[in-house]
Amino acid sequence: MSKIKYLEPLQTPPHLFPADPYLPEGAKELALKDDEISVTYLHDVVYAERSGERQRLQILIPSKGFMGMPDDSRWPLVVYIPGSAFMRQDNYMMLPWLIDFAKRGYVVASVEYRPSDVAPFPAHVQDTKTAIRFMRMHAREYRVDPDKIAIFGGSSGGHTAAFVGITGDEGPDTDLYGEYSANVGCIIDWFGPTAIELMNAYPSGIDHTKPDSPEGRLIGRKNVLENLELAYPVNPINYLSKDKPTPPVLIMHGDRDFLVPFNQSVLLYEKLRELGKDVEFYKLKDGSHGFMGFNSRAAYDIVDEFIRRKLNIA
Repeated sequence: MSKIKYLEPLQTPPHLFPADPYLPEGAKELALKDDEISVTYLHDVVYAERSGERQRLQILIPSKGFMGMPDDSRWPLVVYIPGSAFMRQDNYMMLPWLIDFAKRGYVVASVEYRPSDVAPFPAHVQDTKTAIRFMRMHAREYRVDPDKIAIFGGSSGGHTAAFVGITGDEGPDTDLYGEYSANVGCIIDWFGPTAIELMNAYPSGIDHTKPDSPEGRLIGRKNVLENLELAYPVNPINYLSKDKPTPPVLIMHGDRDFLVPFNQSVLLYEKLRELGKDVEFYKLKDGSHGFMGFNSRAAYDIVDEFIRRKLNIA
């Protein structure tokens, strides 16, 4: 038996480790294209503390590097706002779904905002703008291209995305991280409410006017129709103007939505068109409130293609 010669460990990064030249008889050698994007998850990143609570982000960062390989890539950012009826969110539930976007080459920051029972309108808007500024402030750390930011949300998150995208650095706002902008390059609104005082004018599975409805809670647990002066400021349409720039908007809404009437998105779309804004609208046939088509790869592809086109991503 020959004596084995033991070697000292090589002090070299993994991507420079020497390849073994030996190929056993009968084995096959395979060369695959190295185009895989891995994803790093940063959980519960605190971006603000308000109303006695910490507001957190769930951040997904793509990477083409692995185990010591150099990677100084900067990625476009998708700021995502989960739907929650404006109440407390479950930001972890959407992570498996959001990984798909991260693997397409986006940093994804899922925003937790103060629930309406803790802080009513405009707290969710203010918190989301603060989160955008926080991500810009930490752009180098999180490998974000601060000039390429999209905002995306569904249901109450769709309302938040539209409202934040349309108002940008204008009010309602706060001054936290005020040296950074809250403006975004494009907006994706999936089945979000707009004119909450009109939601009961169309078929729906719930009464949207009661004080304990999602919309009533949003304005401080008040009856929506009896407090129109509080309901009108919630509508992002009221912040549009012909002369003020508006980021491109993508709207998708199912024609069988039982929680947010389809007409809510029609109102926003038709106003954007009337003002000559850049807007695209998809009516999802037989689509319900966040399912029956919305979780398909085809729906994700539409969002991905829109973001790439509007943010000029190669």
